[in-house]
Amino acid sequence: MRTRQRLHRDHDPRARKALAAALGCSALIVLGALAAAGARVQQVQLAYRLDALSGEHARLEGVSRQLEIEVATLRAPGRLDSRARQLGMTSPARDQIRLAREYVPGGTGLAADLSLRADAGGASGSRPPGAR
Repeated sequence: MRTRQRLHRDHDPRARKALAAALGCSALIVLGALAAAGARVQQVQLAYRLDALSGEHARLEGVSRQLEIEVATLRAPGRLDSRARQLGMTSPARDQIRLAREYVPGGTGLAADLSLRADAGGASGSRPPGAR
């Protein structure tokens, strides 16, 4: 009669250490590859965004140039003159022009008159315009 014998095998501790080191290195390589792939995906997304923003910037520069031209056209003296004539405006006649006294050079305007009153102590009951 034969008895079944069971074989007992001792595991080599060096093999376990080698397997653990191989798994650790493999995990580091996989993580490095995933990080590189993630960085590449992000780079592609940022490149698309940069391209879109560059196009938008170019478009807005064109709009800005057009608006500057439009403003310059609208502010042109010839255009203002023709638009005023279309609205029925005319140049003022000589008797319609009045000089503001406070802006007349030579110290003879209202500002000079007020400063003279202030130097003299002011006249009784006289107040500068706008005072209460």
